[in-house]
Amino acid sequence: MTASASGPAPVTATYDRIGIGYRNVRRADPRLAALIHQSLGEARTVVNIGAGSGSYEPERAEVTAVDPSQVMLDQHPGSKKVLAGAEDLPFEDGAFDAAMAVMTVQHWSELRRGLDEMRRVSRRQVLFTFDPHHEPALWLIDEYLPELREFERARFTPLSTVAEALEAHTVLPFPIPHDFTDGFQIAYWRRPEHFLDPIVRQASSTFAQMPASVVEPAIERLRADLASGAWHRRHADLLERDSVDYGYRLLIAGR
Repeated sequence: MTASASGPAPVTATYDRIGIGYRNVRRADPRLAALIHQSLGEARTVVNIGAGSGSYEPERAEVTAVDPSQVMLDQHPGSKKVLAGAEDLPFEDGAFDAAMAVMTVQHWSELRRGLDEMRRVSRRQVLFTFDPHHEPALWLIDEYLPELREFERARFTPLSTVAEALEAHTVLPFPIPHDFTDGFQIAYWRRPEHFLDPIVRQASSTFAQMPASVVEPAIERLRADLASGAWHRRHADLLERDSVDYGYRLLIAGR
Protein backbone atom coordinates (compact mmCIF):
# COMPACT_ATOMS: atom_id res chain seq x y z
CA MET A 1 0.00 0.00 0.00
CA THR A 2 1.34 3.45 -0.86
CA ALA A 3 1.24 6.27 1.66
CA SER A 4 1.52 9.92 0.70
CA ALA A 5 3.36 12.89 2.17
CA SER A 6 3.27 16.55 1.18
CA GLY A 7 6.01 18.35 -0.70
CA PRO A 8 7.58 15.87 -3.12
CA ALA A 9 10.95 16.91 -4.51
CA PRO A 10 11.14 18.80 -7.84
CA VAL A 11 12.71 15.76 -9.51
CA THR A 12 9.25 14.18 -9.59
CA ALA A 13 8.42 15.47 -13.06
CA THR A 14 11.65 14.14 -14.53
CA TYR A 15 11.14 10.64 -13.21
CA ASP A 16 7.47 10.63 -14.04
CA ARG A 17 8.66 11.16 -17.62
CA ILE A 18 11.69 8.85 -17.78
CA GLY A 19 10.51 6.27 -15.27
CA ILE A 20 8.35 4.25 -17.66
CA GLY A 21 10.36 1.17 -18.60
CA TYR A 22 13.16 2.25 -16.24
CA ARG A 23 13.67 -1.23 -14.79
CA ASN A 24 14.49 -2.67 -18.21
CA VAL A 25 17.68 -0.58 -18.43
CA ARG A 26 18.54 0.05 -14.78
CA ARG A 27 19.19 -3.50 -13.56
CA ALA A 28 20.99 -3.86 -10.25
CA ASP A 29 24.60 -4.91 -10.65
CA PRO A 30 25.41 -7.87 -8.34
CA ARG A 31 28.86 -6.51 -7.41
CA LEU A 32 27.52 -3.19 -6.25
CA ALA A 33 24.62 -4.96 -4.55
CA ALA A 34 27.05 -7.13 -2.58
CA LEU A 35 28.98 -4.07 -1.40
CA ILE A 36 25.80 -2.26 -0.33
CA HIS A 37 24.37 -5.29 1.45
CA GLN A 38 27.62 -5.89 3.31
CA SER A 39 27.66 -2.23 4.38
CA LEU A 40 24.10 -2.44 5.73
CA GLY A 41 25.33 -5.06 8.18
CA GLU A 42 22.67 -6.89 10.15
CA ALA A 43 19.97 -4.25 9.68
CA ARG A 44 16.51 -5.79 9.90
CA THR A 45 14.58 -2.66 8.95
CA VAL A 46 15.79 -0.42 6.12
CA VAL A 47 14.40 2.71 4.51
CA ASN A 48 15.45 3.18 0.89
CA ILE A 49 15.38 6.89 0.11
CA GLY A 50 14.92 7.68 -3.57
CA ALA A 51 14.10 4.01 -3.97
CA GLY A 52 13.05 4.11 -7.60
CA SER A 53 12.18 0.63 -8.78
CA GLY A 54 13.87 -1.07 -5.81
CA SER A 55 17.39 -1.84 -6.99
CA TYR A 56 19.94 -2.88 -4.37
CA GLU A 57 17.49 -3.48 -1.55
CA PRO A 58 18.50 -6.38 0.73
CA GLU A 59 16.17 -9.36 0.58
CA ARG A 60 16.81 -10.28 4.19
CA ALA A 61 15.51 -6.97 5.58
CA GLU A 62 12.09 -5.37 5.87
CA VAL A 63 12.38 -2.46 3.43
CA THR A 64 10.30 0.70 3.23
CA ALA A 65 10.67 2.40 -0.15
CA VAL A 66 10.47 6.20 -0.34
CA ASP A 67 10.30 8.10 -3.62
CA PRO A 68 8.72 11.38 -4.80
CA SER A 69 7.62 9.85 -8.12
CA GLN A 70 4.49 7.70 -8.27
CA VAL A 71 5.63 6.34 -11.64
CA MET A 72 8.75 4.96 -9.98
CA LEU A 73 6.90 3.58 -6.96
CA ASP A 74 4.46 1.80 -9.27
CA GLN A 75 7.42 -0.20 -10.60
CA HIS A 76 8.67 -1.04 -7.12
CA PRO A 77 7.90 -4.66 -6.16
CA GLY A 78 7.67 -4.05 -2.41
CA SER A 79 4.60 -3.73 -0.22
CA LYS A 80 5.77 -0.78 1.90
CA LYS A 81 5.97 2.29 -0.30
CA VAL A 82 5.79 5.96 0.69
CA LEU A 83 5.41 8.89 -1.67
CA ALA A 84 7.72 11.52 -0.17
CA GLY A 85 10.89 13.53 -0.67
CA ALA A 86 14.13 12.94 1.20
CA GLU A 87 13.95 16.34 2.86
CA ASP A 88 10.78 15.55 4.82
CA LEU A 89 10.61 11.88 5.77
CA PRO A 90 7.32 10.98 7.50
CA PHE A 91 8.90 8.68 10.09
CA GLU A 92 9.74 8.89 13.78
CA ASP A 93 13.28 9.39 15.02
CA GLY A 94 15.25 6.13 14.88
CA ALA A 95 12.47 4.28 13.09
CA PHE A 96 14.89 2.10 11.08
CA ASP A 97 18.05 0.14 11.69
CA ALA A 98 19.53 1.58 8.50
CA ALA A 99 18.85 4.05 5.72
CA MET A 100 20.16 3.62 2.18
CA ALA A 101 20.31 5.98 -0.79
CA VAL A 102 21.71 5.01 -4.19
CA MET A 103 22.52 7.62 -6.86
CA THR A 104 19.82 9.96 -5.63
CA VAL A 105 21.34 12.81 -3.58
CA GLN A 106 21.94 14.86 -6.75
CA HIS A 107 18.17 15.17 -7.06
CA TRP A 108 17.50 16.41 -3.53
CA SER A 109 16.47 20.06 -3.38
CA GLU A 110 18.14 20.50 0.03
CA LEU A 111 21.06 18.11 0.37
CA ARG A 112 21.96 18.81 3.99
CA ARG A 113 18.35 18.59 5.11
CA GLY A 114 17.99 15.27 3.31
CA LEU A 115 21.16 13.91 4.91
CA ASP A 116 19.99 15.13 8.32
CA GLU A 117 16.69 13.33 7.77
CA MET A 118 18.54 10.19 6.74
CA ARG A 119 20.50 10.29 10.01
CA ARG A 120 17.43 11.19 12.06
CA VAL A 121 15.37 8.16 11.07
CA SER A 122 18.13 5.50 11.23
CA ARG A 123 21.13 4.43 13.27
CA ARG A 124 23.24 3.51 10.21
CA GLN A 125 23.44 5.23 6.83
CA VAL A 126 24.72 3.82 3.52
CA LEU A 127 24.94 6.15 0.54
CA PHE A 128 26.25 5.55 -2.99
CA THR A 129 27.14 8.62 -4.98
CA PHE A 130 29.62 10.23 -7.39
CA ASP A 131 32.36 12.82 -6.96
CA PRO A 132 31.95 15.35 -9.82
CA HIS A 133 35.56 16.54 -9.47
CA HIS A 134 37.15 13.12 -9.87
CA GLU A 135 39.59 12.53 -12.71
CA PRO A 136 39.66 10.85 -15.14
CA ALA A 137 36.25 11.78 -16.42
CA LEU A 138 34.29 9.65 -18.85
CA TRP A 139 35.57 10.10 -22.44
CA LEU A 140 32.05 11.08 -23.48
CA ILE A 141 32.51 14.36 -21.62
CA ASP A 142 35.92 15.34 -22.99
CA GLU A 143 35.30 14.31 -26.59
CA TYR A 144 31.60 14.72 -27.29
CA LEU A 145 29.60 16.40 -24.54
CA PRO A 146 31.71 18.88 -22.55
CA GLU A 147 28.41 20.40 -21.41
CA LEU A 148 28.02 17.33 -19.17
CA ARG A 149 30.89 18.47 -16.93
CA GLU A 150 29.20 21.73 -15.98
CA PHE A 151 25.81 20.04 -15.75
CA GLU A 152 27.02 17.32 -13.39
CA ARG A 153 29.04 19.67 -11.21
CA ALA A 154 25.89 21.72 -10.80
CA ARG A 155 23.92 18.62 -9.75
CA PHE A 156 26.45 16.69 -7.66
CA THR A 157 27.92 18.15 -4.48
CA PRO A 158 31.65 17.48 -3.99
CA LEU A 159 32.16 14.17 -2.25
CA SER A 160 34.06 15.72 0.65
CA THR A 161 31.09 17.95 1.44
CA VAL A 162 28.64 15.04 1.36
CA ALA A 163 30.90 12.88 3.54
CA GLU A 164 31.29 15.66 6.09
CA ALA A 165 27.57 16.43 6.23
CA LEU A 166 26.71 12.75 6.65
CA GLU A 167 29.54 12.32 9.18
CA ALA A 168 30.70 9.30 7.19
CA HIS A 169 33.35 7.21 8.89
CA THR A 170 34.04 5.04 5.82
CA VAL A 171 34.39 5.94 2.14
CA LEU A 172 34.78 2.98 -0.23
CA PRO A 173 35.75 3.35 -3.91
CA PHE A 174 33.76 1.39 -6.46
CA PRO A 175 35.55 1.06 -9.81
CA ILE A 176 32.94 0.50 -12.53
CA PRO A 177 33.22 -2.96 -14.17
CA HIS A 178 33.22 -3.10 -17.97
CA ASP A 179 30.03 -5.20 -17.91
CA PHE A 180 28.21 -3.19 -15.26
CA THR A 181 24.50 -3.99 -15.56
CA ASP A 182 22.98 -0.85 -14.05
CA GLY A 183 22.57 1.35 -17.10
CA PHE A 184 23.29 4.78 -15.76
CA GLN A 185 25.63 6.97 -17.76
CA ILE A 186 29.00 5.57 -16.66
CA ALA A 187 28.02 1.93 -17.28
CA TYR A 188 28.98 2.06 -20.95
CA TRP A 189 32.55 3.37 -20.70
CA ARG A 190 33.76 0.30 -22.67
CA ARG A 191 30.56 -0.21 -24.68
CA PRO A 192 30.13 3.11 -26.50
CA GLU A 193 27.56 1.79 -28.97
CA HIS A 194 24.98 1.76 -26.16
CA PHE A 195 24.96 5.55 -26.08
CA LEU A 196 23.43 5.48 -29.57
CA ASP A 197 20.27 3.88 -28.16
CA PRO A 198 17.66 6.52 -27.19
CA ILE A 199 16.06 4.08 -24.73
CA VAL A 200 19.35 3.77 -22.86
CA ARG A 201 19.80 7.55 -22.84
CA GLN A 202 16.24 8.06 -21.65
CA ALA A 203 16.95 6.00 -18.52
CA SER A 204 19.66 8.48 -17.52
CA SER A 205 18.42 11.57 -15.74
CA THR A 206 21.44 13.48 -17.06
CA PHE A 207 20.58 12.85 -20.70
CA ALA A 208 16.87 13.31 -20.01
CA GLN A 209 17.42 16.82 -18.67
CA MET A 210 19.80 18.04 -21.37
CA PRO A 211 18.35 19.65 -24.52
CA ALA A 212 18.17 17.51 -27.63
CA SER A 213 19.91 20.31 -29.55
CA VAL A 214 23.02 19.55 -27.47
CA VAL A 215 22.78 15.77 -27.13
CA GLU A 216 21.83 14.71 -30.65
CA PRO A 217 24.75 16.32 -32.56
CA ALA A 218 27.16 14.81 -30.02
CA ILE A 219 25.64 11.37 -30.48
CA GLU A 220 25.91 11.71 -34.25
CA ARG A 221 29.63 12.50 -33.91
CA LEU A 222 30.02 9.40 -31.76
CA ARG A 223 28.10 7.34 -34.30
CA ALA A 224 30.46 8.48 -37.07
CA ASP A 225 33.55 7.74 -34.96
CA LEU A 226 32.30 4.24 -34.18
CA ALA A 227 31.57 3.57 -37.84
CA SER A 228 35.03 4.77 -38.93
CA GLY A 229 36.87 3.00 -36.11
CA ALA A 230 38.22 6.32 -34.77
CA TRP A 231 36.78 5.76 -31.30
CA HIS A 232 38.35 2.30 -31.02
CA ARG A 233 41.73 3.61 -32.14
CA ARG A 234 41.66 6.40 -29.56
CA HIS A 235 40.56 4.10 -26.75
CA ALA A 236 42.40 0.85 -27.44
CA ASP A 237 43.74 1.02 -23.86
CA LEU A 238 40.23 1.05 -22.38
CA LEU A 239 39.27 -2.06 -24.31
CA GLU A 240 41.92 -3.96 -22.33
CA ARG A 241 40.67 -2.88 -18.90
CA ASP A 242 38.19 -4.71 -16.68
CA SER A 243 37.21 -1.69 -14.56
CA VAL A 244 37.91 2.02 -14.17
CA ASP A 245 37.62 4.29 -11.13
CA TYR A 246 35.41 7.15 -12.27
CA GLY A 247 34.79 8.59 -8.80
CA TYR A 248 31.88 6.49 -7.56
CA ARG A 249 31.97 6.00 -3.80
CA LEU A 250 30.01 4.24 -1.05
CA LEU A 251 29.74 6.27 2.15
CA ILE A 252 28.93 4.66 5.50
CA ALA A 253 27.92 6.56 8.62
CA GLY A 254 26.43 5.71 12.01
CA ARG A 255 26.80 2.35 13.66
